[in-house]
Amino acid sequence: MSEANSETVVVDGATATTTDDKPVIRIEDLRKSFGDNEVLRGIDLQVQRGEVVVILGPSGSGKSTLLRCVNLLETPTSGHIFFEATEITAKKTDINAVRAKVGMVFQNFNLFPHLTAKGNVMLAQRKVLKRSKEEAERIAIDQLTKVGLADRIDFKPSELSGGQQQRVAIARALAMDPHVMLFDEATSALDPELVRDVLGVMKELARGGMTMIVVTHEMGFARDVADRVIFMDGGYIVEQGTPEDVFDNPQSDRTKDFLGHIS
Repeated sequence: MSEANSETVVVDGATATTTDDKPVIRIEDLRKSFGDNEVLRGIDLQVQRGEVVVILGPSGSGKSTLLRCVNLLETPTSGHIFFEATEITAKKTDINAVRAKVGMVFQNFNLFPHLTAKGNVMLAQRKVLKRSKEEAERIAIDQLTKVGLADRIDFKPSELSGGQQQRVAIARALAMDPHVMLFDEATSALDPELVRDVLGVMKELARGGMTMIVVTHEMGFARDVADRVIFMDGGYIVEQGTPEDVFDNPQSDRTKDFLGHIS
């Protein structure tokens, strides 16, 4: 966890002071259905500032849907989600103002093929944050350097490996100065030899105190980096605890079965 601090943020015209003793994200009785298929069945979850939460579970357990609900890429069927004291599920909330503080990295890189790495990292800064070209360029170069791509800033996505493209996507998210980073299976589309570099960047973010929610199948990452591991199945949070609790002493038979099949 990061050291205690406070800051004042403005979301949807309202000013709120956030402190580390209050959750950055609070989810209450979250439900999501697609037609008759109930994917999330009453999720309650809090994430503290500086906490790294890793969500595990089989395909179809609802973990990616939960992550996408956090910034309303999926609209909840019912329930409430709060980000830094602002209810983002309230109709009056400016969700774009919230999303500007919540970075998200997907399984697919979603880079613009006609732009260089630097251009991809600059674009949202210019469009959303209204930064000058000079400032956006400086920040883009700085973030690309931090993810190990100083020598690739003028390369287009087609000239980059999958791992390098994903690191551009991470740099793009970080350039927006997010308060929280969401990772949805960020390494699952990569060849095994490329996974390590992306996980290395994510580990450095965690060490730097970034609040993170990570959906992944990378058990080593979860064990080494997570403050808390959550196991989901059937739209429920089945079990949660420290990595030691969940991996070494799971309480649920379903968790034991899942871990037994992937170990």
